[in-house]
Amino acid sequence: MGETIWDVCNRFRSTRPQVFAEHFQAWDQIQARPRFNVAPTDQILTVQQEIGKGRTFSMMRWGLVPSWAPAMSSVNFNARSEKVTTTPSFSDAIVSGRRCLIPADGFYEWHTLGTIKQPYCFEVGSGELFAFAGLWDEWKNPNGQAIKSCVILTTSANPLVAEIHHRMPVILSPNNYSLWLNSQNLNDVLSVLNPYDAKLMHRYPVSTRLNDSRNDNPECAKPIELEIPTQARLF
Repeated sequence: MGETIWDVCNRFRSTRPQVFAEHFQAWDQIQARPRFNVAPTDQILTVQQEIGKGRTFSMMRWGLVPSWAPAMSSVNFNARSEKVTTTPSFSDAIVSGRRCLIPADGFYEWHTLGTIKQPYCFEVGSGELFAFAGLWDEWKNPNGQAIKSCVILTTSANPLVAEIHHRMPVILSPNNYSLWLNSQNLNDVLSVLNPYDAKLMHRYPVSTRLNDSRNDNPECAKPIELEIPTQARLF
């Protein structure tokens, strides 16, 4: 069914909803609060392209439930971009244009130090707003209630991320937002699913408070000094 919750990108940060409209050129009303520890199954803001309406915002459940799934438990939090056209859970969504942007300004990965899982935050530039490449679908429960859900695409890690994890989420350049949302050419769509340039990113360790998804406040995202021996540091 795809990658497990623990494989890659199971937490991210999205703290500036006040600038979403301008950045994504989507002008409908949104109600979103700053999030510092977004976790799978949370309701998250996405950007879609609607015919005749342009770009619109939509809240979706993070964890894709295909429209044909027999139960809500059939969910995927990540989708490997290399297999996205051949995995049944995702192939129809990417071919049919059920593609979306997922706003973020940081994502987290963990480095194991002995018995400690130390989280690191990865940012673009100096914490700039960006978008993950996402897919979405609509599933209906037995009562006919429609539930929209989404998944984040992943790719091989760039050198910065690879020191901690072998995979990373697909980060789209603003120049590729329209292509990802609108293009009917599948080869063009697949061409943007690449590792983001490591030279345009940086990372720093954050508090292990992040490890508990119930903690969702600025303390989760603040840089910290690691209290570990020098020889145990990554660099």
